[in-house]
Amino acid sequence: MSQTIVGGCACGAIRYETDATPVAMFNCHCRDCQRASGSGYAAILVVPKATVRVQGQPRYYKTVGNAGQAVERGFCAVCGSPVMSKLERKPDLLVLPATSLDDPSLYKPAMDVFTDSAWHWDAMTVDTRKLPKGMAS
Repeated sequence: MSQTIVGGCACGAIRYETDATPVAMFNCHCRDCQRASGSGYAAILVVPKATVRVQGQPRYYKTVGNAGQAVERGFCAVCGSPVMSKLERKPDLLVLPATSLDDPSLYKPAMDVFTDSAWHWDAMTVDTRKLPKGMAS
Protein backbone atom coordinates (compact mmCIF):
# COMPACT_ATOMS: atom_id res chain seq x y z
CA MET A 1 0.00 0.00 0.00
CA SER A 2 1.68 3.18 -1.15
CA GLN A 3 -0.83 5.73 0.04
CA THR A 4 -1.49 7.56 3.26
CA ILE A 5 -3.94 5.89 5.63
CA VAL A 6 -6.17 8.52 7.23
CA GLY A 7 -8.98 8.15 9.72
CA GLY A 8 -10.50 9.18 13.01
CA CYS A 9 -13.60 9.28 15.12
CA ALA A 10 -17.14 10.16 14.02
CA CYS A 11 -17.11 13.71 15.42
CA GLY A 12 -13.61 14.65 14.21
CA ALA A 13 -12.11 15.28 17.66
CA ILE A 14 -9.49 12.58 16.98
CA ARG A 15 -7.70 12.18 13.65
CA TYR A 16 -4.77 9.96 12.67
CA GLU A 17 -2.63 9.28 9.63
CA THR A 18 0.24 7.05 8.63
CA ASP A 19 2.23 6.41 5.47
CA ALA A 20 3.16 2.90 6.63
CA THR A 21 2.09 -0.24 4.87
CA PRO A 22 -0.04 -2.25 7.32
CA VAL A 23 1.78 -5.15 9.00
CA ALA A 24 -1.49 -7.11 9.01
CA MET A 25 -5.18 -6.80 8.21
CA PHE A 26 -7.60 -9.28 9.76
CA ASN A 27 -10.99 -9.85 11.33
CA CYS A 28 -10.79 -10.70 15.04
CA HIS A 29 -13.66 -12.76 16.45
CA CYS A 30 -12.48 -12.85 20.10
CA ARG A 31 -15.11 -11.95 22.68
CA ASP A 32 -13.33 -8.70 23.65
CA CYS A 33 -13.32 -7.51 20.02
CA GLN A 34 -16.97 -8.47 19.64
CA ARG A 35 -17.86 -6.32 22.64
CA ALA A 36 -15.61 -3.43 21.60
CA SER A 37 -16.94 -3.38 18.03
CA GLY A 38 -20.59 -4.01 18.88
CA SER A 39 -20.59 -6.68 16.19
CA GLY A 40 -19.50 -10.25 15.49
CA TYR A 41 -15.87 -9.23 14.95
CA ALA A 42 -13.49 -6.29 14.76
CA ALA A 43 -11.98 -5.42 11.37
CA ILE A 44 -8.36 -4.52 12.18
CA LEU A 45 -5.31 -2.95 10.53
CA VAL A 46 -1.99 -3.17 12.36
CA VAL A 47 0.70 -0.55 11.69
CA PRO A 48 4.03 0.45 13.26
CA LYS A 49 3.20 2.77 16.17
CA ALA A 50 6.07 5.17 15.43
CA THR A 51 4.58 5.99 11.99
CA VAL A 52 1.19 7.16 13.24
CA ARG A 53 0.52 10.86 13.73
CA VAL A 54 -2.44 11.56 16.01
CA GLN A 55 -4.39 14.78 16.56
CA GLY A 56 -6.59 14.74 19.64
CA GLN A 57 -6.36 12.54 22.71
CA PRO A 58 -8.00 9.11 22.79
CA ARG A 59 -9.26 7.86 26.12
CA TYR A 60 -8.19 4.29 26.91
CA TYR A 61 -9.57 1.37 28.84
CA LYS A 62 -7.66 -1.85 29.47
CA THR A 63 -8.74 -5.46 29.15
CA VAL A 64 -6.67 -8.59 29.70
CA GLY A 65 -7.08 -11.45 27.25
CA ASN A 66 -7.01 -15.19 27.87
CA ALA A 67 -3.21 -15.26 27.42
CA GLY A 68 -2.80 -12.70 30.23
CA GLN A 69 -1.72 -9.84 27.92
CA ALA A 70 -3.33 -6.41 28.14
CA VAL A 71 -5.04 -4.57 25.31
CA GLU A 72 -5.69 -0.84 25.74
CA ARG A 73 -8.59 0.23 23.56
CA GLY A 74 -8.67 3.90 22.62
CA PHE A 75 -11.87 5.74 21.87
CA CYS A 76 -13.09 9.31 21.50
CA ALA A 77 -14.38 10.69 24.80
CA VAL A 78 -16.78 12.97 22.87
CA CYS A 79 -18.53 10.59 20.44
CA GLY A 80 -17.41 7.17 21.74
CA SER A 81 -15.96 5.95 18.44
CA PRO A 82 -13.16 3.37 18.70
CA VAL A 83 -10.01 4.83 17.08
CA MET A 84 -6.97 2.71 18.07
CA SER A 85 -5.65 0.05 20.42
CA LYS A 86 -2.28 -0.67 22.01
CA LEU A 87 -1.06 -4.22 22.63
CA GLU A 88 1.07 -5.12 25.63
CA ARG A 89 2.65 -8.05 23.78
CA LYS A 90 3.50 -5.90 20.72
CA PRO A 91 4.25 -2.39 22.07
CA ASP A 92 5.76 -1.17 18.77
CA LEU A 93 2.48 -1.72 16.92
CA LEU A 94 -0.81 0.15 16.87
CA VAL A 95 -4.18 -1.36 15.97
CA LEU A 96 -6.55 0.75 13.87
CA PRO A 97 -10.18 -0.28 13.40
CA ALA A 98 -11.07 -0.41 9.70
CA THR A 99 -14.35 1.29 10.60
CA SER A 100 -12.40 4.44 11.54
CA LEU A 101 -10.76 4.79 8.10
CA ASP A 102 -11.79 7.70 5.90
CA ASP A 103 -11.57 5.23 2.99
CA PRO A 104 -12.67 1.80 4.27
CA SER A 105 -12.02 0.29 0.82
CA LEU A 106 -8.32 0.22 1.80
CA TYR A 107 -9.13 -2.64 4.17
CA LYS A 108 -8.33 -6.04 2.68
CA PRO A 109 -8.38 -8.74 5.39
CA ALA A 110 -6.07 -11.71 4.87
CA MET A 111 -7.34 -13.80 7.78
CA ASP A 112 -9.96 -14.36 10.43
CA VAL A 113 -8.60 -14.98 13.94
CA PHE A 114 -10.21 -16.53 17.03
CA THR A 115 -12.76 -18.19 14.77
CA ASP A 116 -13.59 -20.59 17.62
CA SER A 117 -15.38 -17.59 19.18
CA ALA A 118 -17.24 -16.61 15.99
CA TRP A 119 -21.03 -16.61 16.11
CA HIS A 120 -22.99 -19.05 13.95
CA TRP A 121 -24.61 -16.11 12.15
CA ASP A 122 -21.26 -14.54 11.25
CA ALA A 123 -20.70 -15.50 7.61
CA MET A 124 -16.94 -15.28 7.18
CA THR A 125 -15.34 -14.69 3.80
CA VAL A 126 -14.31 -18.03 2.34
CA ASP A 127 -11.00 -16.79 0.90
CA THR A 128 -9.37 -15.66 4.17
CA ARG A 129 -7.09 -17.84 6.27
CA LYS A 130 -8.84 -19.09 9.43
CA LEU A 131 -6.99 -19.23 12.77
CA PRO A 132 -9.31 -20.79 15.40
CA LYS A 133 -7.17 -19.81 18.43
CA GLY A 134 -5.63 -16.56 17.16
CA MET A 135 -2.09 -15.80 16.10
CA ALA A 136 1.08 -17.13 17.70
CA SER A 137 3.16 -14.53 19.53
